[in-house]
Amino acid sequence: MCCARPVLTAHLFVPLLDNLIGVLESIRPEEWGTLTACPGWTIHDVVAHILGDEVAQLSMVRDGYKPSLINAYDWKGLIAGLNKLNGQWVEAMKRVSPRLMTDLIQWTGGQACESFRSLDPYSVGPVVRWAGLNPAPMWLHVAREYTERWHHQQQIREAVGKSLLTDPEWFSPVMATFVYGLPQAYSEVSAPVGTTVQVTISGASGLTCSLVGGESGWILCDRVAAESAARVTIDQMDAWMLFTKTITRDNVEPRVVIEGDRELGSKALDTVSIIA
Repeated sequence: MCCARPVLTAHLFVPLLDNLIGVLESIRPEEWGTLTACPGWTIHDVVAHILGDEVAQLSMVRDGYKPSLINAYDWKGLIAGLNKLNGQWVEAMKRVSPRLMTDLIQWTGGQACESFRSLDPYSVGPVVRWAGLNPAPMWLHVAREYTERWHHQQQIREAVGKSLLTDPEWFSPVMATFVYGLPQAYSEVSAPVGTTVQVTISGASGLTCSLVGGESGWILCDRVAAESAARVTIDQMDAWMLFTKTITRDNVEPRVVIEGDRELGSKALDTVSIIA
């Protein structure tokens, strides 16, 4: 449950794809083997992973094709299954040239953009596992897919020294989507009904939201709490990298400001807003 506003991102896929193609076309052939911030993955591998995301959107959401590739209901099993599946895909794509990879991304990506725009954002969508166990509203599925493509493009840009897409136009929807992982981070935290944790992501693309303890779990609200048991402030760059597992909690915790109940507030740092 939540009382936060939807994050609508379908209009961003075409310009995001255009930016990606521009970067890929500028990369020299020898640079495709450059390692990225994704452990063990080169630029070629990350591009292959993005291509896999486009293929999955078209096959599973647009075409309704539901292969039984991962049969796991627990978090660890899901992670292991996805890592295995992603690894197999990336390994198979090593035989594809950078030029052809770019062509395939442009072709499948253009169709995926059309697919995202065609979806009713307020219909019922797939489960967004890092946000909960139940089917999510379609807009959250679309926003999740936007953050995936944005995040992996940043890995490519960073590896070749290109500027990151951190202007609010691109970055604000990422932050607004990632905070939907907060209730899941608190899912095993017991507190009296009405207990509030306020989370502020500072920076030009940041926001302030609140988690409110309810009878059946924590509820995300896009409002400033009048009173909070804990108040957490984290920089937008730290939040992005922490929530995507690019850096660890130990890396960022010294820079996070937690007021009030420190133990309660620190659970926000366990938020995961990307799976693979």
